[in-house]
Amino acid sequence: MLRSCSCSIHPVAGAHLGAAVPTVSSVIEPAHHGRRRSSTDRAELLVVGRIVTNDPSMPTAEAMAVAGGSIIGLGSRADLEGLTDARTRTVAPDGVIIPGLIEPHMHIWTSLLNLDWADMSHATCPTFDASVAMVKDLAARTPDGQFVLGKLFDPSLYPGETVLTRDILDQVAPHNPVIVMNASMHFVYANSAALAAAGIDDSVVDPPGGRFGRVDGRLDGVVGEASAMMMLVGALPRPTEQDLADGIRRILRTAASRGVTSLREAATGTLAGVGELALLHRLNGVERLAVRVSTAQFSVMSGRSPAEVAAAWADAGVTPFSGDEMVRADAWKVVTDGSNQGRSGYFTQPYLGETAGGRANWTPETLREVLSVGIDAGWQLMIHTNGDAAIEFALTALEELLPAEGGADLRHRLEHCSFATDDHLTRMAALGVSPSFLMNHVYYWGAAFRDTILGPTRADRLDRVASACAAGLRPSLHSDYNVTEINPLQSARTAVLRRTQTDDTVLNPAECATPAQALAAITTHAAWQIHADDRGSLAVGRRADWAVASADPWSSDPEGWADITFTETCIDGTPAWQA
Repeated sequence: MLRSCSCSIHPVAGAHLGAAVPTVSSVIEPAHHGRRRSSTDRAELLVVGRIVTNDPSMPTAEAMAVAGGSIIGLGSRADLEGLTDARTRTVAPDGVIIPGLIEPHMHIWTSLLNLDWADMSHATCPTFDASVAMVKDLAARTPDGQFVLGKLFDPSLYPGETVLTRDILDQVAPHNPVIVMNASMHFVYANSAALAAAGIDDSVVDPPGGRFGRVDGRLDGVVGEASAMMMLVGALPRPTEQDLADGIRRILRTAASRGVTSLREAATGTLAGVGELALLHRLNGVERLAVRVSTAQFSVMSGRSPAEVAAAWADAGVTPFSGDEMVRADAWKVVTDGSNQGRSGYFTQPYLGETAGGRANWTPETLREVLSVGIDAGWQLMIHTNGDAAIEFALTALEELLPAEGGADLRHRLEHCSFATDDHLTRMAALGVSPSFLMNHVYYWGAAFRDTILGPTRADRLDRVASACAAGLRPSLHSDYNVTEINPLQSARTAVLRRTQTDDTVLNPAECATPAQALAAITTHAAWQIHADDRGSLAVGRRADWAVASADPWSSDPEGWADITFTETCIDGTPAWQA
């Protein structure tokens, strides 16, 4: 049995968001927009301009020929004359043409929950008092009785790690229910009206894996982990199917606006099971999505064993690499611990000022069981591991389960892999397991990890891109949206500079990646991790997926990467998003 999975969802979540997914959507119907057409020796499209390929054999080109959704020629215009005829359409984008970027770990469905909630991030509210003032202002502008909702609040970035308690929220919003979500999405903060709206009082029993904070037996408004959070969130107004559809398209267009042409949705099925994947296919059938979506099927469904969860996916036709080239099921998601900045990540040593270092979400036996089910079904494993003990926990299980000869090329992954040791990286290389780093942990939380959460020695091990590359691994970088914004070039900049937002210091200069390593982590390495070897660079035979950028990351100073803008993305040579 699952002991305390931070991503397990209380059934009330299905009643909240899941109810908007129609039951007929349990039928998977791929649209096959992305099916390769038979290419010819004549180009349907000739792209002319400054082309940066990310291919060492031809780093730049003047022209690119496309047919059947694939690149059939690269070089100078003269080189490609034999591939064009009177029917070839020529375009000359105003900007630098680069390979479409890859976002290998983000969340569509859980992000829909608070898509329109007020931004209470540290950037918006640089002090705790500013956070309180924002709630007060929102309440003053909200009719009595209606919800005041905030997201991205992060106490770990404020002195003393002060939280928004029930009493504070009652004082500034006496006439409105208030729910504020922690940036990690592992905690929410509620006032008395919000607790009452959900039917929660001081007698509530903590659900498995969840916790209602108390002081002297009275709820303090701090609600931890998903199973408890969703009991509270279930009282919110429910969206319609159209609301979900609009939100999904909005999220994907936002990703495209940052140059992304492919992404991995990292916990599909947490809210509405198979219906989530089916709805993605349905939307893609109505109108091609702005970004290709790879999905990681969640390994937990309420009341079902891991084997029963795998069977439920298979019974719906969701098997490894099923779907089409726009929406494809690729992985099996398992979560071993919680959030480091939320102090629920699993560590071998205690957090600063505490006597414990978090805990695992599974027992050794149940972790082996859920991983084994995924392996036996042929899924790529995608294992959330934040603390160093969680990484050790996962690697120990994998060393017992994976065949010594290597087995199929499934490219199993450790997600976040935030505080890996040298030994962990060596063992990952031996297993053929690669890390995907939430790189902006360094930018947003690096100083907090160093100063108040873990201490400098452990903080120096945060997101070790340089060491991972030195160990022969192929790391990727991700946003974990909406924990941080989707912006692969910002993540790449952080990998190179490792500067913290708080004090602009460099967190362990020895781990600064080279520009080439950082850019590979958001292109070819990330594409490889999501089983998309035909993307991440522009070369003959590859997908014609590109973005039109304001500057070339491969030849510009990493300092400016996050400021590069995009005017267009193309998938299979046709526009997917335009500014």
